[in-house]
Amino acid sequence: MNLIVTTAQKPSPDVIRLANDIAARLCVQFIPRNSHSLATIREKYEVCDLIVVASNGPIIHTAAGEYFFHLSMAELRIKNLINGKHDHMVIAMGLEAGMSVLDCTLGLATDAIVASFVAGETGIVTGLESSQVIALITGYGLQNFTVDSEADITSALRRVKVENAEYCQYLEELPDNSFDIVYFDPMFRNPIYKSSNVNPIRTLANMSPLTPEAIRQACRVAKQKVVVKEAVGSSEFARLGLFTVVGGKYSSIKYGVIDCRPKMAGGGQPWNA
Repeated sequence: MNLIVTTAQKPSPDVIRLANDIAARLCVQFIPRNSHSLATIREKYEVCDLIVVASNGPIIHTAAGEYFFHLSMAELRIKNLINGKHDHMVIAMGLEAGMSVLDCTLGLATDAIVASFVAGETGIVTGLESSQVIALITGYGLQNFTVDSEADITSALRRVKVENAEYCQYLEELPDNSFDIVYFDPMFRNPIYKSSNVNPIRTLANMSPLTPEAIRQACRVAKQKVVVKEAVGSSEFARLGLFTVVGGKYSSIKYGVIDCRPKMAGGGQPWNA
């Protein structure tokens, strides 16, 4: 892994301990900052990416920019739901309190946080992230980030379980009908580069396209729906055999949906590639 871990300037003992722990978990070097610039550290140790641990948590620095955990659009989407507005992902999932969701492409966890809020205390949201670095930063944020005066949102963060795993293998090992919803938000084939939150971690993310076998396994695992998020105009829905597509009229995002409930009623498999 072409990566090292360091700290912000003048780190506290707690920050140094966290940095050492992160380096050990990633099996990479921890380099004391010693007042050096990040450019100097990059040049000296010939690395492209750095994790800089600060008092508010780890920050990943890549050639495309920096990323640290934050709520992105999750907070606004949750507040819209509280105010009686709808959320296209929630509608596509048919998500209700008490349901279980397997988010196979956790990434920055924006969708998982919204799903966790809707599923509530009796629901389950598990997020799979194949990148060890992204899983670490997202997992740290979910367990440590606090939303002031919004205890319900903070609780939603804490309930998301993060697994550093490839979804193909994970799905294969799950029993039939393990989750109500199986969800995919793969890196788009035609990236929306104005999505600046994602740009710094593109080089770390899994860029592999979804396969028909992954969809087949997802249909086996899901009791209610398999949902795939893609950009408007994407050919991925047709390639994967997802012919029910929902989303806002003016939205740049759409959701391909497979209804698995006929399977549960004895109607056979819901999808065939």
